[in-house]
Amino acid sequence: MNAIDATPAALARPASSLATVGVLFFVIGFFTWINGPLITFVQLAFELDEVNAFLVLMVFYLSYFFLALPAAALLKVTGMKKGLALSLAVMACGAAVFGEFATRRWYPGALSGLFVIGGGLALLQTAVNPYVSILGPIDTAARRIALMGICNKVAGMLAPIVIGTFVLHGIGDLAAEAASADAATRAALLAEFAAKIHLPYMVMAGVLLVIALGVLVSPLPEISAAAANAVPVASGGAAPRASIFAFPHLWLGVLCLFTYVGVEVMAGDAIGTYGRALDLPLDRTKFFTSFTLGAMLVGYLVGLVAIPRLVSQSRYLAFSAVLGVVFAACAFLTRGYLSVGFVAALGFANAMMWPAIFPLAIKGLGRFTETGSALLVMGIAGGAIVPQAFAVLKQHFDFQLVFLLVMAPCYLYILFYALRGHRVGLGRA
Repeated sequence: MNAIDATPAALARPASSLATVGVLFFVIGFFTWINGPLITFVQLAFELDEVNAFLVLMVFYLSYFFLALPAAALLKVTGMKKGLALSLAVMACGAAVFGEFATRRWYPGALSGLFVIGGGLALLQTAVNPYVSILGPIDTAARRIALMGICNKVAGMLAPIVIGTFVLHGIGDLAAEAASADAATRAALLAEFAAKIHLPYMVMAGVLLVIALGVLVSPLPEISAAAANAVPVASGGAAPRASIFAFPHLWLGVLCLFTYVGVEVMAGDAIGTYGRALDLPLDRTKFFTSFTLGAMLVGYLVGLVAIPRLVSQSRYLAFSAVLGVVFAACAFLTRGYLSVGFVAALGFANAMMWPAIFPLAIKGLGRFTETGSALLVMGIAGGAIVPQAFAVLKQHFDFQLVFLLVMAPCYLYILFYALRGHRVGLGRA
């Protein structure tokens, strides 16, 4: 990544570096968790069914799969700081494209804007996640990522509120009015509604460009992943390996991250759709994503206290996976707001999964850390596949049963990775 070695001098001010990275995680959270209310927005603005509305998630998260490896290659040329600034500029372009085409009610164009935003986030995540993981001891990385996660989830809580207030306000009455109107009146109503998204996204684009300039002049140190994240032979690590394929714990981690992001998006972005299927009011369901993220915020705070003082990263991950199965089963067995409450509670179970999975998966990769990080970021595509499977299957089967059958296997695999998978190929490491 055109990085210098991680010397003590370079890391003399880790607090300022973490503060800058915290801003970046805030950006990631805002643009990731805005997708939940966007599903509600596009379904009405473009007159879509649920399957087509869920293309918001499909397109956004698939961009990670296609662009993570190119992002890793680009970072080796630009270096971290320029790469981070470039990622924010790409996101600004995507926000402007989405705002423009959503206002014009051209769905393919709006989706292309989301794909560009996702591409910028792929570049940002590929750089920032291994950076915060190796900005200190790898065994305490979950605590640093949890701090970043708090920034992420605070932004995620704000995103639905911002869109709900400025764009989706009164959407229940508008939907009823549009449904009973003639074709010309309905088109005028929906055009006026779609135009509400333009200003917020133009403002977001401008803010992203300002942050990009701030990153360029920030004191973020460059860190050599190869030097900071190797497992010394003397400490029980394996001899240097010649290929990324020589790290089975990484590949198992990619699948683990795939399943994790799938359940995270289901609990966060699909909760509104889940609530509407229970016939809950549209003006209430538009805020449900914030409830999940509030539960995640509590989970991060608990994780900060518990890891590693009371429990290891892997053990806490196992506990979280078991909790996920329990909450998913309780959501299936209940109805109404109580059932939605258990879906939101999955946010607590999910909170410390990314902070635990990512450092466990990149542990000991050495000079392959950047490539391994890109592969893990590709696993974010789980946010495209798992919710889309739910959206399709719920058209044919009981949606609560489908929710359980989608979620439980994902949590069980995460449990396997926590107990065994993260150690495959690393011996006792």
